[in-house]
Amino acid sequence: MRRTLRVLGSLVALLLAVAALAGAAAWWWLERALPLAAERVELSIEPGTSPRAVAEAWVAAGVQTDARLLYEWFRWSGQARRIRAGSYEVEAGITPRALLDKMVRGDETLEQVRFIEGWTLRQVRAALGQAPHLRPLTRTMSDAELMAALGSPGIPAEGRFFPDTYSYSRGVSDLTVLRRAHAAMQRRLEAAWAERAPDLPLRSPEEALILASIVEKETGREDERGRIAGVFVNRLRIGMPLQTDPTVIYGLGAAFDGNLRRRDLETDGPFNTYMRRGLPPTPIALPGLASLRAAVRPEPTRALYFVARGDGSSAFSETLADHNRAVNRYQRAGP
Repeated sequence: MRRTLRVLGSLVALLLAVAALAGAAAWWWLERALPLAAERVELSIEPGTSPRAVAEAWVAAGVQTDARLLYEWFRWSGQARRIRAGSYEVEAGITPRALLDKMVRGDETLEQVRFIEGWTLRQVRAALGQAPHLRPLTRTMSDAELMAALGSPGIPAEGRFFPDTYSYSRGVSDLTVLRRAHAAMQRRLEAAWAERAPDLPLRSPEEALILASIVEKETGREDERGRIAGVFVNRLRIGMPLQTDPTVIYGLGAAFDGNLRRRDLETDGPFNTYMRRGLPPTPIALPGLASLRAAVRPEPTRALYFVARGDGSSAFSETLADHNRAVNRYQRAGP
């Protein structure tokens, strides 16, 4: 009996020693830097990927360890089901524990693309085409197909994306970024329209967006946007043509060579606001928040004209005679 107890005691001690050694080995492995095949290893985890597949994908990407060990660590930790989809990047020194923590936190490696105030849709598409790690899902879409994919069929695409910096996970499509920019513009346009001034000669948020795009292209000075919007609102009220060069330039498209000529101003077209009264049929650029606000709450002014001074600011006039004198002074170098 005593011998049996001694044997059992020895077995228990041996098992405890083995368990201790295994625990120590596991702890050592969890805190040891994983060898990598390159300085940085990247992996995009799609939604619904199993923990086992995640472990295998890391090894395939360049984490040089046994995928079974990684998976067992994920499972043993109790956090395997908390691993988040996303784009991840690890560097030399990453441990198995830190790797799992990164995925559970959703500590992704994000890229960015910026849309600038005053850009056209063509420029937005070009920026998306150059953005890193972005799937070009919309590259072959027409503008109409793009808007349909965004849930706004039949609506012109120009001016419908809010200019801002957008972060995105590697491997997502450009449509994902455009969907966010489109939703952002809708929110800001609706908010601006809700705060519009009374008796505004604009019938809809869409018209406010068109006017805001013109204001955006007419000046880069935030302190002048409200007054320039006021000039255009005054012209709309009395039925005077807007007579704004940026709309004509937009209508010329690729034919514009940087020099706006008299014949361009005298050639009729939907965007020639010298020949046609009222607003053009669509926005001509991406308006920023300041231009949206200026369009719906223009600065009260009696001015009907303005001309660039050449220093970034504008000279405003109430009469054509005063405007002509300002043109002679600032653009024709006259007396």
